[in-house]
Formats: sequence, C-alpha cells, structure tokens
Amino acid sequence: MAKLRYYDASEKAPSPVTKAAVHTEFLRTGRIERRRQTPEQRRYLSYEEVAEKTGRKLTAAGEATYRRINSFHASINFPKMIFHRTLAASPHLGYCHVTAATTRLARSQDVTWAFYFANFFSDLGDETHFFDRIQAGYSRMYFAVAIEPGTDEGRMVVNRNVRGNGLIFRTQDPKVALKNVLMLGARDEALRKIIRSL
Repeated sequence: MAKLRYYDASEKAPSPVTKAAVHTEFLRTGRIERRRQTPEQRRYLSYEEVAEKTGRKLTAAGEATYRRINSFHASINFPKMIFHRTLAASPHLGYCHVTAATTRLARSQDVTWAFYFANFFSDLGDETHFFDRIQAGYSRMYFAVAIEPGTDEGRMVVNRNVRGNGLIFRTQDPKVALKNVLMLGARDEALRKIIRSL
C-alpha cells in the first residue's frame, strides 16, 4: 500500500491577485501568459499531527455519544470510559471506546461488553488484526464486543466464546446503535419494552 501524505487544508491559500484579462494583456504586450500562478506551498502534516487531530475529533464524538446514551433514562447509567486509538499506517482512521458494562444475554451467563465506534467500516478479524477489510468511506461503524481479562495485567481481550467471534452487534446507523446499547443497559423488562418501541 502506498504511504499516505497529509496536508493542512484548514489554512486557506490566499486568493491569487487578479490580473488583467488575457485579451487585454495580449493587446498590450502581444503575448498570452501561459503560466498560471500556483498557490503557496502546502504544509504537509506528520503522522503524529494527523493522529492528534483525529484523536481530538474521536474524543469529542465519544463525549457526545456518552451524554446521549446516559440522558435516556435515570435508571440507565453507564460508566464513562472514553479513550481512542488511531491506526498506525492510516492515522486519519481510528476508533473510540465509550463505555463498558455487564449484562445477561439470552440463555447465557453475565457478559462484560464494551461499546465502540470507528470512523470507518470493517469486519472484525483476529487478535493480531482486529479490523479486517477496512472500508474508509465517510461512514461510521458502531459496535459492541464481549470482553474478558487478558493474560497481561489490566488488559482486556475479546471474549470469542460469545457468539463465535465476540461481536454483540455492529451497525452503521447511530439510532440502531443507541437502541442496542440501551437494551444492553436496561435492568428490567418494562424498560426494555419501552426501548423496543422506539
């Protein structure tokens, strides 16, 4: 894959000085200027700068998502666990962890799960390549995975015993994602019935 280069598009190049029309220049000098004025040199960004900008955007979106989830009902209160990661080879792509909780899935024991969103869509792979077949369009991916403590101290890993790959849900629709997270956080059947009717 070709190495990506990023430039700062936020600084707008100054508009070129308008010159006399081509026909008047020809009448005055007898020649037409073929060279066009080029905008000033672009300022290219390092991967660290791109990752920092992406991280700020992901964190802000994570904060908004967390507020939206917890404002639904007083009995649903998820812990705030917002952190982000960017992909090393493509720092404009990243994902954000929003919250984690424990719930009982149908016909199973209590399952600890984590809710994420990413600024791309992909399949979930294995432990070495967690994201597989990344599609970097303008879509987001919202997903929840079952987690369990790993071998390293304080590190969580995907619990692949749940549904074969650990994936609880994955969607591109933020409303469906909100509904699924609320269903996972609902403590009683009456609240689940209200959430289902949304």
